[in-house]
Amino acid sequence: MTDQTPRTYPQGVPSWIDARQLDPDAAQAFYGGLFGWDFEERLPPGAPGSYRIVSLDGHEVGAIASSEDPATWTTYIAVDDADVAAARVVELGGSAAAPEDAGPGGVAGRSVDCVDPRGAAFGLWQARARLGAQHINAPGGWVFSDLRSTEPEHAFSFYEQLFGWRVSGIEEGPSAMVRLPGYGDHLAATSDPDIRERQAGAPEGFADVIGALARTDSGPDDWHVSFSVADRDDAAALAERLGGSVLGAWEGFWTKAAELRDPQGATFRVTQFAPDSD
Repeated sequence: MTDQTPRTYPQGVPSWIDARQLDPDAAQAFYGGLFGWDFEERLPPGAPGSYRIVSLDGHEVGAIASSEDPATWTTYIAVDDADVAAARVVELGGSAAAPEDAGPGGVAGRSVDCVDPRGAAFGLWQARARLGAQHINAPGGWVFSDLRSTEPEHAFSFYEQLFGWRVSGIEEGPSAMVRLPGYGDHLAATSDPDIRERQAGAPEGFADVIGALARTDSGPDDWHVSFSVADRDDAAALAERLGGSVLGAWEGFWTKAAELRDPQGATFRVTQFAPDSD
């Protein structure tokens, strides 16, 4: 990504995240302390609730939103038409809330809260002015999201039909990479013209990777977000000092990661790029 060319997201690519929290002020204190994020309230004065855009170095990362439900991170997947995509979710056995415009007159975009047939919640995002996350794959930024399931092959079939996703065969730690054919070409033609040269030694299809698929031993299916950090151990220790907790850690060929829980109960992962770390 360059400062001159904003990143855009074709249909089927996860493009935005937000944390839904009972106490947005407490969430801002925790995540601001952990990642150095800046926050900007986007709801007008006097409006109920809160929606705070998160940024780092002037580039949007995601958002913190108020909610009465248990704290969680939500992953949104880019679509060309939110209403059409929501109808397709229902056709495939999932559920979808009524699409909603974001910003005055829908200037920011249009979103839909969905649940897949196995119970994993996710969102659809039809971008207008808010194109999607711009600070990614760098410390303090979103890396990607995992679909976690006790039956990942069965869970994946829904998204394969909905978006045309493929499992790449590339594995890292507990996850197999998911790709959208043609995404690398989109990046090369828009915000990342050097992607092919930079990834010259990467496995075939790596430029098309848009997320991950992970097998879990128990628990309901869910979508799980990962953030980049400069040092996994330092980030985990800081999260504990800020009131969070460390649930576990692992090391793969490319990364060192830790599973964390924020003070309100939302779980997420921090990852450090560390080739041959094991």
